[in-house]
Amino acid sequence: MNDNLYFPAEWEQQSMVQLTWPHAGTDWADDLDEITETFLQLAELITRYERLLIVAPDTDATKRQLEERLTDEALSKVTFCQCPTNDTWARDHGALTLRDRESGNTRLLNFRFNGWGRKFEARLDNAINSHLAKAGILSAPMSSHDDFVLEGGAVESDGQGTVFTTSQCLLAPNRNQPLTRYGIEVQLQRRLHAQRIVWLDHGNLIGDDTDGHIDTIVRCAPDDTLLYVACDDASDEQYEDFQALQAQLRTLRTTDDMPYRLLPLPMPDAIYDEEERLPATYANFLVINGAVIVPTYAQPENDDRAAATIAQAFPSRDILRLDARTIIRQHGSIHCLTMQYY
Repeated sequence: MNDNLYFPAEWEQQSMVQLTWPHAGTDWADDLDEITETFLQLAELITRYERLLIVAPDTDATKRQLEERLTDEALSKVTFCQCPTNDTWARDHGALTLRDRESGNTRLLNFRFNGWGRKFEARLDNAINSHLAKAGILSAPMSSHDDFVLEGGAVESDGQGTVFTTSQCLLAPNRNQPLTRYGIEVQLQRRLHAQRIVWLDHGNLIGDDTDGHIDTIVRCAPDDTLLYVACDDASDEQYEDFQALQAQLRTLRTTDDMPYRLLPLPMPDAIYDEEERLPATYANFLVINGAVIVPTYAQPENDDRAAATIAQAFPSRDILRLDARTIIRQHGSIHCLTMQYY
């Protein structure tokens, strides 16, 4: 085992960000115009700062959409890969990266994606990483981990050997049974070269069909900082669970036995699709080179508080805002749609 390998923090230097483009054959069929506009806005923001990889079944059509919106300079930063896809959640079907502390070289880990515990069809999305490797777009060595189900949104790294996850997700049915919590922890440590795994047991957003991905509730930031969703409204049906999350976070210690710097993010006011509460969250922000893209929900007070809090955690980066109200209709947000490569 190479002890120099580690699972990098999101704020480390990146080479590109992946988007898997929406089309009529995805769950976005009824909202295709609106989500395509969101993707175009996201592409504009990313290409200001770094390269963009777009995976799509019809790259010619996607290029035409981008040519109408992006400058020539921005378009020069875009790489396309044509392959069939089931859906758009690059965070969960994308490959995870390991980096060598000495050389800086990277390796890619291709875990099995099974539609969040076989809730949705994922056969095509599970093959995307192989398409990218065969095309030479992902040029780092890639190892197959098809014997282990792991979505990128389920794990969060501080870049110093600590990986955070949630018990409600990784212990949920149809992922890695019959492995126990201890058995899963051993696998995460071995495959992600982690020194320790921190399990969080509370904070599952209503409407989240991932079984409680860590990237919807708690995120790492530099200098032993954790940003987390806080719920201060006792009338909110999620109040007790998120109070328990906050209490658990206050008990955590760094590897130096120090408390974490905790920065609470507001809970967005409830947003509904007919009678279904959607999993709106400010924790699902995206860190890119030089900037952080923050979800907004047309709630000025909450949006401003969230952006200001995230700016405290990332003071040297531009804070960009993107309306995420369309994205949450399919139960994800900005971070869920993207995957960084280093």
